[in-house]
Amino acid sequence: MYFDVSALDAARSYKLLTATVVPRPIAWVVSADAQGRVNAAPFSFFNCFGGHPPVICVGVGNRGGGPKDTLANIAARREFVVNLVPEALADAMNITATDFPAGHDELQITGLATAPSRQVEVPRIADSPVALECRLKQVIAIDRNANIVVAEVVAVHVADAAVINPERCYIDTAKLMLIGRMQSPGGYTRTRDAFSMRLLEFAEWQATQGTDAAIDKP
Repeated sequence: MYFDVSALDAARSYKLLTATVVPRPIAWVVSADAQGRVNAAPFSFFNCFGGHPPVICVGVGNRGGGPKDTLANIAARREFVVNLVPEALADAMNITATDFPAGHDELQITGLATAPSRQVEVPRIADSPVALECRLKQVIAIDRNANIVVAEVVAVHVADAAVINPERCYIDTAKLMLIGRMQSPGGYTRTRDAFSMRLLEFAEWQATQGTDAAIDKP
């Protein structure tokens, strides 16, 4: 089935992308305004885009013709924390997705405890098994409805139980018990059902194809 995006309205375009680009990690963003009032909200248009320096991007939409609280806070303080969402906190995360009026503290509403960050002033969610302390690099306005927040990760917190070797940064990802986003409006997935494949060297691949196997190289 072919879809011409130019023939779709915003709702159908969004539905098509969120039903097919799956699973998506969830950035549970904690930010604070200039007065220090804390906000928490989840965003599933999110991923990492650089390893060193580590760079993440979060897609944040506008609301009512202006920026959402998260975007306004990030622009004001130029720092925030991305917490990843474990299954045990799924219900709390879902509540923080509610469109509360400005000034409401979603962390207090959900009873979530916070812990101090190390390199930014915004706190992290204490029971999140992964927290990324971030400093803003750039906000890219895509159009009047969408923005891409580009940030550098300056510190990472990982639950002790999931750390295999801290010196070599080996992490047992399954122990994080994270969830991901599936189709809109209410689809989610667990990340525990995983499998592994080892990347082959070219010579190894060639050996599996026979001695005459060849590949066109650029």
